[in-house]
Parts: sequence; C-alpha cells; structure tokens
Amino acid sequence: MQCAESLRAQAYFDGEVDAVAAADVERHIAQCPECTALLEELTQMRAGMRRELEYAEAPPRLRVAIERMLDQETAAGTTAPSTAQLRTVARRPTSPAWRTRAFWLGAFGGLGAALAASVVLFVLSATPPDPLLDDVIAAHVRSLMPEHLTDVVSTDRHTVKPWFAGHVDVSPVVADFAAQGYRLVGGRADYFDHQRAAVVVYQHGAHVINVFTWVAGRQTLPDRTTRSGYHVAFWRVGNLQYCAVSDAGWDELSALVRLLRDAGASDAR
Repeated sequence: MQCAESLRAQAYFDGEVDAVAAADVERHIAQCPECTALLEELTQMRAGMRRELEYAEAPPRLRVAIERMLDQETAAGTTAPSTAQLRTVARRPTSPAWRTRAFWLGAFGGLGAALAASVVLFVLSATPPDPLLDDVIAAHVRSLMPEHLTDVVSTDRHTVKPWFAGHVDVSPVVADFAAQGYRLVGGRADYFDHQRAAVVVYQHGAHVINVFTWVAGRQTLPDRTTRSGYHVAFWRVGNLQYCAVSDAGWDELSALVRLLRDAGASDAR
C-alpha cells in the first residue's frame, strides 16, 4: 500500500515545497521505508536520464551574442511605420518583374528568419541540464505566486537581517538601495541544494529581484546565464554563494549585483 505522504515526497524531490514543509517531509522520510525507497528510485531515474541525455554545447560567444540581440530587440520594441514609409510602399512598381523579385526576396527573407529562429532554438536547447540552476529558477517562479514572495515584510535591514537567524543556514548581506532604485521588500526562507537558503527580495520598477544565498559547494557556476526568460547572476563572498534572478534587463541586474558585492566586501572588512 502506497504511503499517504508519497505525493509530498515527490514534491519535495522536485523542489516544490517551502523550507518548513521540506523539513517536515525530511523527518517523515527518515522514518518511512516506502518514501525512502521512492526518493532513491527518483534519484536513480533522474541520474540515468542525465547520463544518457546527449546534447551539443554551443560556443559561449554565440550564446552571448544571441542574448545581447534578444535584449536589444526587447528594449527597442516594435515601431509603427511612418507616413513617408507607407507612401514609399504605395509607390512601388507593380510590374510582373517586380512581383517576381519581391517573391524571391520574401522567400529568402522567410528562409533567413527561419534559419535565425532555428539557431536560437538550438542554442537554448543545447544548454546542458543543471539541477541547481533549475532549482533556483523554480524557486524564483514559485515566489511570484500570491503570498509566496516574502516571509518577513520590511524595508528596514535591521528587521530583515535578524529574521534570518534561526530560519536559514546562512547570514546574507542585507541592504536597502532605494536611493539607487532597488527597494528592499523583505526576505524569506527557501530550500534547495539540501540547504535552508536565505532570499532577500528587491523591487526595481515593475521587476522583482530575488537574491539567494547559501553555503557554496564545489560546483562551478557561470557568472551569468539566462534560463526560461530569466537572467541569473552568480557570485561568491567568502564561503557564501549568491545568486540574483529576475526578468529585469542585464544592466539593471548587474547594477544591483555590484551594490551587493560592495556591501559584502564592506561587511567582511
């Protein structure tokens, strides 16, 4: 007979529970042979899929170039044609020769667009699976659900910083950069990489920025990457690993990272 907690155990395995629920599930698993066996089976299955999954890694320079173009396209938006442009189009010749040339121009233009889309799809799909990066993105998306963003709501660092004691396994850098456009919203506890991670939440315009902190491991992480439409920046301060995630542009995210790195260096001194 299947254990009644098996579904929660699967949610725990997928990183879909908060820190409090994760601790409760871990206590149950320690006393339940069925759920222990279930987690072992899921772990072996995931390891086998990652081991057998083949992928072709695109050159880093190509990925960076495509991400830059996508950022520029997003910033530029779409521009309506001017009256002069519309008149120019209206005056184009309609002879058979022009229609033939326009047909081939359109065909080759469509082919070029399809080829560009294929390159983007190849680069994005060629990104090797990274469990930690997937967990960070899942935690960020989960936080955007109603009433999941913060456990402690305050713009005062002297309120947010002490709250983490006893709730998480680390003591993160907490600062309010409202003067620079990054308002401290609060903090919460999250759970991934088998740790109770600290999350400091900032608001920048219409964008939410989650800054995760946990004890750094041996895993080599990129300085910056993009996954599922979210920009992710990693950096270390001492033995702590930091990660900022948001749908804000790279310039906005990088500016907050610089502020936090400087604040971390000041705290270390």
